Amino acid sequence: MSVRPPSLARVVAALFALAAPGTAWAKCEVAQFAELKVAMVGEKPMVDATVNGQPVRFVADSGAFFSSISPGYARQLALPLSMLPPQFVVRGIGGSTQADLARVRTLTLAGIPLHDVPFIVGGSEVGPGAGLLGQNVLGLGDVEYDLAHGAIRLLHPKGCAHEDFAYWAAGRPVSILTILPRDAHQPHTIATVLLNGAKIRAMFDTGASTTMLSLAAAARAGVTPDSPGVIPAGYSRGIGRHIVKTWLAPFDAFAIGGEQINHSKLRIGDLGMDDVDMLIGADFFLSHRVYVANGEHRLFFTYDGGPVFNVNPAHAVDASGAALAVPVATPAAKDDAGLAQRAMVFAARHQYAQADADLSAAIQLAPQQGHYYYQRATVRLMEHQTGAAHDDLDRALALAPDDAEAHVLRARMRLAAHDRPAASDDIAAADRAAPAASDLRLTLGALYGDIDQFDRAIAQFDGWIRIHPDDSRKPVAQNDRAWVRALAGRDLPAALSDADSAIHQRRDNARFLDTRGLIRLRMGDYDKAVADYTASIALSPRDAWSLYGRGLAERHLGQTAAADADIAAALRIAPHLDERFRGLAIS
Repeated sequence: MSVRPPSLARVVAALFALAAPGTAWAKCEVAQFAELKVAMVGEKPMVDATVNGQPVRFVADSGAFFSSISPGYARQLALPLSMLPPQFVVRGIGGSTQADLARVRTLTLAGIPLHDVPFIVGGSEVGPGAGLLGQNVLGLGDVEYDLAHGAIRLLHPKGCAHEDFAYWAAGRPVSILTILPRDAHQPHTIATVLLNGAKIRAMFDTGASTTMLSLAAAARAGVTPDSPGVIPAGYSRGIGRHIVKTWLAPFDAFAIGGEQINHSKLRIGDLGMDDVDMLIGADFFLSHRVYVANGEHRLFFTYDGGPVFNVNPAHAVDASGAALAVPVATPAAKDDAGLAQRAMVFAARHQYAQADADLSAAIQLAPQQGHYYYQRATVRLMEHQTGAAHDDLDRALALAPDDAEAHVLRARMRLAAHDRPAASDDIAAADRAAPAASDLRLTLGALYGDIDQFDRAIAQFDGWIRIHPDDSRKPVAQNDRAWVRALAGRDLPAALSDADSAIHQRRDNARFLDTRGLIRLRMGDYDKAVADYTASIALSPRDAWSLYGRGLAERHLGQTAAADADIAAALRIAPHLDERFRGLAIS
């Protein structure tokens, strides 16, 4: 990017003034000026803060060059915005985006009030919180990432040249990497690693849920999307306007600072970054404790157990295959909050049985904490314990009736169980509880569409799109708004415009093609409806809606045999779909 927001020199001075003596070695002192408590939400490390007195959560994102607040939260927090120069561009996965600047009157982190703090505002929402805490906060001095134990520590070393900063290692081997010097133009933590023997320039990025490699770097390591064992892995998105197609690819050898991880599986895709080959994400940080010595240009880490890069080894090894020792046991959680924090680390590692056990213990200690029941419900859904998850949501909402996310999750479960009246109650409750600018509005629009409350659905989509004009999910919102209008049989020209825009941005999306097929069926444009449905079926052969809709269009065109075959195929997949079409007056 070509322009930087104002510096945080005053913030740095304030934090260092508050720094307390910490770990000390001979002639070396490390002062800790803040410990940020971290809670995992999915694979995102979240930090609590307040913005002008209002509680918020940020993703701790070491890959963000500067801290940011999402457009929706900026509106929700009533932050005044000022324009940044036109040449200011923020880049990440999904391309680039323009941005504005907001100044927060008081930001409180770890109990420390900071005043007149600048934030970038723009791009896609990239996490479950208000925005990102980037390198202008995390890189103030040295930083220790201890996500497994719920902490990020901001540190100030003095007289510590050539020290081993992994003070927790207790004699265990420590891996060390040389990192690039940081300056105004290069604020990130970047080092060279080896993948199948190829040198890879890697950024350590806590904000990336999973580690990801560029297609060009993967090719240097001998792997392409067409290589044996490579499978599609969906899409990734970042702060940019677009989504990125990804694949899961096997690699024989990954060497990082003397630690060797054999037979790993990594996501590959277009990172959209010219100066970085790889993002080393939260999956690495959850199984490693990391100290970034920015002044020394070195990074220290130990393997602390658990899966990494889609591998669950009994131990880490060095390049010769010798085992690297890990802690004998995970430190015991001391209270309900510690148990819940550790549970969500287990959940982020996909270790759901351990997560369930910790949350159950936390609930025993604090049975009136509704959020613990919600967290356990999410874990039990991953364990396929649907009934137990529903019971947990009932308890969570009895204790916290204004929890919009819990209402949304229970609404989805009730719709899956064909309990539309109860689902409708939850959707309405979530609508009342969610802030007007909440990102949850996109989900609520889809849910209102599912219960045929079309006007309310369209209102949700209208509001979300207005606040998120550059979000990578805008095509989804446009498609879903078009779908609702098609179901309702109203405003079909506007629906077609939305569908055209969505398909222009994502031509290989079967859902979007199915939506436009339905619009054209409603409009009586049967030839084009058949063409859209055929394209959708080519991408998703068992889509009953596309098969049935194509059958109806073929019937209007006099193609009776083809119509009968498509409708019969659709009803074999969804036996009551004809009733749904008749109920919507689509024939």
